[in-house]
Amino acid sequence: MGVHEECGILGIIAPTPVDVADLCYVGLQALQHRGQESCGIVVNDDGVFFSHKDLGLVSEVFDGRKLESLPASTMAVAHVRYGTTGSNSRANCQPIEVNHQKGRMALAHNGNLSNATELRMALELSGAIFHSSSDTETIAYIVTRERLSAPSIEEALSRAMDTLEGAYSLVLMSPQKLICARDPHGFRPLCYGKTSDGIYVVASESCALQALGATFIRDVDPGEIIVFGKDSVTSRREHCGRASKRLCVFEYIYFARPDSVIDGISVHASRIAAGKALACAHPAEADIVIGAPDSGLDAALGFSHESGIPYGIGLIKNKYVGRTFIAPTGRKGQVRIKLAAIESAVVGKRVVLVDDSIVRGTTSRRVVQLLRDAGAREVHMRISAPPFLHPCFYGTDIDSEGHLIACRHSVAEIASLIGADSLGYLPLEKLACLTYGNGYCDACFSGTYPTSIPIGQGKDRFERRLSEASES
Repeated sequence: MGVHEECGILGIIAPTPVDVADLCYVGLQALQHRGQESCGIVVNDDGVFFSHKDLGLVSEVFDGRKLESLPASTMAVAHVRYGTTGSNSRANCQPIEVNHQKGRMALAHNGNLSNATELRMALELSGAIFHSSSDTETIAYIVTRERLSAPSIEEALSRAMDTLEGAYSLVLMSPQKLICARDPHGFRPLCYGKTSDGIYVVASESCALQALGATFIRDVDPGEIIVFGKDSVTSRREHCGRASKRLCVFEYIYFARPDSVIDGISVHASRIAAGKALACAHPAEADIVIGAPDSGLDAALGFSHESGIPYGIGLIKNKYVGRTFIAPTGRKGQVRIKLAAIESAVVGKRVVLVDDSIVRGTTSRRVVQLLRDAGAREVHMRISAPPFLHPCFYGTDIDSEGHLIACRHSVAEIASLIGADSLGYLPLEKLACLTYGNGYCDACFSGTYPTSIPIGQGKDRFERRLSEASES
């Protein structure tokens, strides 16, 4: 518990005008787990853009009146945000809209650019004025700059991709086209499908396609640009194969919904496999295996299957409370508001508690104490990921090394600090079981980064957010 998330993106193009805002609302609800800070929808009504964006959950930002204010149309892009760069302000709400000499553009983006600071500095020195602090505006500037000389918006995007480094899955809307693209490493997921009435849907995860009744067609390949026009769908592949595939492995461990399929792999099956590998690497003598809701549940089931220890429900999540890390303050109280232990399931028992990660250790310590207070005789913590040892520069808000508990303490010391009788992490070499041999990025665990990384920059976003909150 405690890992910060990134964003979810959505694009819709229909053959005839429909209530695209309503469709976006449904799709964003399915992607809400990917971001709970802000959300937005931009509708394209024959080249005129209408939008609504604000801070809050999808259900808070969009009521019936707001949705009705957005016209029926054939195209829209939408976004849910948990920002891994930039503050939580309305200026950073997406999709970003741009007016330029050759028309309009709306852009929704998931990921982080590893060369964002360098690009932004160069743009500012050339006279660019930024209104937000997110990477997305940098991408929008570069695409716009290229569009002034490019024959088409997709060509402008292709040229921009020669400059961008790091993680970016994005959906871009011009007056006439819907375009999606994925960076050459494929750090972040992106897929598309089609409904029975001919509506194409592009989304971060396949669960959004299911929510909209769209049949999954395929994942967008790393480096691929797909252009959806009124009468055609075309693929541009000039950036494909330029880099090794490096999907963020934490998508399978934590970020994605278990009913999603990413790059051909079921997230549910991946987590089951991680739990089985964890049971083999770190067995325990126990009476029950439980998972920390929600992302620890599937791994706990896998641990149970492999170990033969009965699986049970020992923690209940309050479904009306968001993930604890969304609020940078008040985390102590939120743990008990969010979770409750089932005393009858754990009292007097030796419990294996499976969770997806330990970042600072504060949340894990409180959850272990919840189980102790409910009468658990022993608590053996098992983590379905290796220890976090390095910051992430690609869209996962892994903190600076100075704040990662595994950088400062041994496994035995961490077990003592969180109050567990024992602690075991998934070995680094076992991560491959989650992706069934597909390439993945494990830089936050191994320190092996697929791209060059910013020099002299820490990843102390959590403290920045507290500072911003105190100043406001």
